[in-house]
Amino acid sequence: MSKISLRCFSASLALIAASAFSACSSSATSPSTNSVASTTNQSKDMSEVKIMTLEPGHFHAALVQKEMYPGVSPKVHVYAPLGFDLTEHLNRIARFNLRADKPTKWELEIHTGTDSPERMLREKTGNVVVISGRNRGKIDRVNASVEGGLNVLVDKPWIIKPEDFARLDATLNTAEARNLIAYDIMTERYEITTILQKELIHAPDVFGEITKGSEQDPAVYFESIHHILKLVAGAPNIRPAWFFDVTQQGEGVADIGTHLVDLTQWMLFPEQPIEYRKEINVLAASRWPTVMTPDQFKRVTNESKFPDYLTANVKNNKLDYFCNGSMTYALRGVHTKLDILWNYEAPPGGGDTHVAVFKGSKSRLEIRQGKEENWKPELYVVASNTASKGEVLAALKKKIEALQAKYPGVGVEEKGDRIKVLVPDKYRDGHEAHFAEVTRRFLEYLRNPKSMPAWEKANMLAKYYTTTKGLELSHRNTSASR
Repeated sequence: MSKISLRCFSASLALIAASAFSACSSSATSPSTNSVASTTNQSKDMSEVKIMTLEPGHFHAALVQKEMYPGVSPKVHVYAPLGFDLTEHLNRIARFNLRADKPTKWELEIHTGTDSPERMLREKTGNVVVISGRNRGKIDRVNASVEGGLNVLVDKPWIIKPEDFARLDATLNTAEARNLIAYDIMTERYEITTILQKELIHAPDVFGEITKGSEQDPAVYFESIHHILKLVAGAPNIRPAWFFDVTQQGEGVADIGTHLVDLTQWMLFPEQPIEYRKEINVLAASRWPTVMTPDQFKRVTNESKFPDYLTANVKNNKLDYFCNGSMTYALRGVHTKLDILWNYEAPPGGGDTHVAVFKGSKSRLEIRQGKEENWKPELYVVASNTASKGEVLAALKKKIEALQAKYPGVGVEEKGDRIKVLVPDKYRDGHEAHFAEVTRRFLEYLRNPKSMPAWEKANMLAKYYTTTKGLELSHRNTSASR
């Protein structure tokens, strides 16, 4: 293959020069096997997993490679056009390779050009595709990969509009028929307070039974607050301008809402397939923008003006970024409400926050991540009434004692009318570490496809049915502000 110098990408790639990456020009081609039969055989022989990364437009693509994995080739082929997205991805992998603590040893072979999806399928330099980037058209790239006999590990959301639901269904059916693994990166299942909250939901002496609630008083409530401006070492974390185009990135309900809907299903009805046609009823939804000035936009994108594709949402020289959404739905009769919010910047010392409330007949389980918690998620148990607090506390202590086998060191502490579940710092490994956990689970399924539970497919359909129906309903209830 012909080579091109990495210096032609960007001056910011100085780190990469030390990382032994090779780049393949867009005109270079290599022999490949294109038959369905040969790729199916390849997917069954997973003695060595070979990763291809397709158009990495989001930093989650790099987080899959934050660690090395046994049986996974260190050589990863990246297929992407030249530009900001590729530059940022290569810099992240370079930092993993160059860090002092447990550096990785990835070798990247870079295939540039405007025909990245087609070229990847033509060359087939691997048997697994990692996709994390622009969400518009993502399901087409996923479907083409599966049709080509490749396993896929894909960041959420797979679809951001109702019209693509049938395509998702067909893609999952194809993967199942061809014995391939098509897996959604659901990192929130690996967060420690969420894991413990799930344990307590299924401890009848502590929680009782989930209540049904109502549209006005839901039994399950999530609030997820994110911030557009994030500072890293005192400087803004630069986002690509396309991130603010909701037709490419998706709106709050269809994007962040994917995680929250997944958690509701996974926590309330573990290992149970959900029939979306019969067991989900989306009741209400709304959307509203976060308004950004040109100066605010420039600070987070380095762009001097709003690009033309955002013109439709620019009013009085300000951008209406429709990233906020609210949705209420019933899952097997359990009323659930989600609020997804994007503020421009966090309060001093603060960051993204997460609230998760589940109401049981004996107690209410709450994850809160505010100033009182020093912006770290903490789990509380609140008895349904004062008279039952002693009973709930005794049951909780017994349950926590039983959990020592899995999570040694967890404890309880009374805090007024609430009981706090104490979580040792050793379990707080952070959001980035959860990508490795998802990847390890994916690799388990890859080596033994029959080990992937059937409920994953059913509940993936249920999840995206819920989010896209919520999005559809929210467009009938658009407001200038909340």
